[in-house]
Amino acid sequence: MTSAPTPIAEIADDFGAFVPGPRLVVEPTAAGPLSGLTFAVKDLIDVAGTRTGGGNPDWLNAHEPAATSAPSVAALLAAGATLNGKTATDELAFGLEGANAHYGTPINPACPDRIPGGSSSGSGVAVAAGLVDFALGTDTGGSVRVPSSFVGVFGFRPTHGAVSVEGVIPFSPSYDTVGWFARDIRTLSLAGDALLPKADVAPIRTLRLVGDAFALADPEVSALLRSRCAAIGISDEITLFDGAPEEWLECYRVVQCAGIWQSLGPWISSAKPRFGKAIAARFAEASTITPAEIARWTPVRASLAARVRAMLGDGVGLVIPTTPRVALRKDAPSSEYSDFYQRALTITSIAGHTGLPQISVPVGEVDGCPVGLSIVGSSGHDRALLEIGSPWAKVATSKVQA
Repeated sequence: MTSAPTPIAEIADDFGAFVPGPRLVVEPTAAGPLSGLTFAVKDLIDVAGTRTGGGNPDWLNAHEPAATSAPSVAALLAAGATLNGKTATDELAFGLEGANAHYGTPINPACPDRIPGGSSSGSGVAVAAGLVDFALGTDTGGSVRVPSSFVGVFGFRPTHGAVSVEGVIPFSPSYDTVGWFARDIRTLSLAGDALLPKADVAPIRTLRLVGDAFALADPEVSALLRSRCAAIGISDEITLFDGAPEEWLECYRVVQCAGIWQSLGPWISSAKPRFGKAIAARFAEASTITPAEIARWTPVRASLAARVRAMLGDGVGLVIPTTPRVALRKDAPSSEYSDFYQRALTITSIAGHTGLPQISVPVGEVDGCPVGLSIVGSSGHDRALLEIGSPWAKVATSKVQA
């Protein structure tokens, strides 16, 4: 069974990208390189004078307005950008779908009958729909990277710790980052100039395709991405998962869930908030992680990270699919969603376990839906990934090009 495409007449002017209520507008605090540009902020990130809702009405009602804006927001305002809206998120960031049982699902502008991807769904949709020039999201297990691929825009996850997560609802802190979206690499890079530490790093000139990550993708997606790799001369192919991708996934599940319950478990236990059915089940699973599991998998994470870093160096980037498939139909069976999660989180765990930066580039379509290609760089080499003249920027298919 497939759903009929969403009629254009039923698509709201804002594509459901923003939180309910009047649109929040905050003027810049100074003129700068981002003057004239607008941005949106995921409703997991504080903006002074407003309550951060986290996609859950009980969280919203339990917290006071933020006294100050998160440093990431303040940096963009100081660089001249105008904030134009808080955006939708999966409840407390626990999802890769973009669905929210309380507030609905933002509409994917590229393929309206399919999900937008989450949990930074609203930010990705706001950028893809042209409602803002760029947008902040958060990325723990792929929450910027997945929607960027599904809606067909650039997405960036920085080196862990490179952008402050102060003023952001914590999820799983050892994986949490503040990332961003844009329709073109020039804007993505300009936002990075305002957000990232100053650094003089070598450009990425050696690209290595991770063959076993491509093997996790649907054949049509893999074929498209490999054709784009060929177009920019990538011939070096390596393997990374050592025949055990399930180890990467289980390690992520345990270590991430342990961090989630440590961060949010006390509030959930005391407040007993209302969650959607799927989200409630995920938090229940997080509550069951044992100290023995944590002790077993924490050193595994360190060994996996060491394996990735050994394949990187100054000027080297690893090339992987951003997601293993195109966006799922809204009414796809649960088995299809489960399969997507398993394959997607295995791929996204490469940057997650290691804390490395990753850029997702829109490079084409399969079945009329966008597909993203990603490059993972060395720690601290964020600006090299944002290089406007990079080979990956030249094969991008974003509708707005610099």
